[in-house]
Amino acid sequence: MIINTPNLRGIYQGFNTLFNKAFEESTPLYEKIATVTPSTTSEETYAWLGDIPGMREWIGDREIQNLTGSDYTVRNKSFELTVGIPRDAIEDDRIGLYKPSVQMLGQSAALHPDELIFGLLAKGFNVKCYDGETFFSTSHKVGKKTYSNRGKKKLGIDSYAAARAAMMGLKNSKDRALKLVPNLLVVPPALEGVARKILMADEIDGSTNTMKGTAELLVVPDLAGNDTAWYLLCTSRPIKPLLYQERQKAKFVSMTNETDDNVFFKKEYLYGVDSRGNAGFGFWQMAYASDGTTA
Repeated sequence: MIINTPNLRGIYQGFNTLFNKAFEESTPLYEKIATVTPSTTSEETYAWLGDIPGMREWIGDREIQNLTGSDYTVRNKSFELTVGIPRDAIEDDRIGLYKPSVQMLGQSAALHPDELIFGLLAKGFNVKCYDGETFFSTSHKVGKKTYSNRGKKKLGIDSYAAARAAMMGLKNSKDRALKLVPNLLVVPPALEGVARKILMADEIDGSTNTMKGTAELLVVPDLAGNDTAWYLLCTSRPIKPLLYQERQKAKFVSMTNETDDNVFFKKEYLYGVDSRGNAGFGFWQMAYASDGTTA
């Protein structure tokens, strides 16, 4: 193949089509537990994270709810993935050998938010959220009361039922029920069998399984390595337990000009993807987790 501008443009267009097709055909999981929030600057402050208000009887004037509950800030980060194609490969018409690499770029870009969101979920035992406590904590303050969304029990029918009851029993600062009903059990691959038994079996140890069908199951490969921890979430509200802050969607880019250093000095054409964003915590009230360290 002759190396010229029209041919290089054609290669880019072909690669861009492959990239976009692989991107669209990928099935990330992060939107099941995270609300996608747009970002227009280097960081965003979620001042509205705080107490969860509820309706009240209208007696007298309206009671204005103060939604400024925190200074929780999520800073955007930049991400990239790049592959290089030797000039000789283009001259020798060996472009087809590199098509899978471009497809992997698209798939990796689509699934990257999963790494951020589920990576942060696993760190929830140690990373703080809007109230200054770790996201999963035994000492969340709401008004004059203290609540816990953190346990130590291994995943089992009793620990699952206890977690479910704990979330459904949460109240706001005015001592009104939040009416949160957990609907998603998130586990690493190592706990899939136990989780399926709790949510799908008719009987457990000879007794009727009263927890059957009380939540959906989400098995997440990104959680492998944290093999005892499990998470029970409420994802049915407008705001989900986690936030995916999107500053710049993943886009396909290239460096193929003859004057680019990589081309001039290394005889290499570069194709890649870049994006900007980050993951953050939403309302801790919508999540319960156990590290599974005790029986």
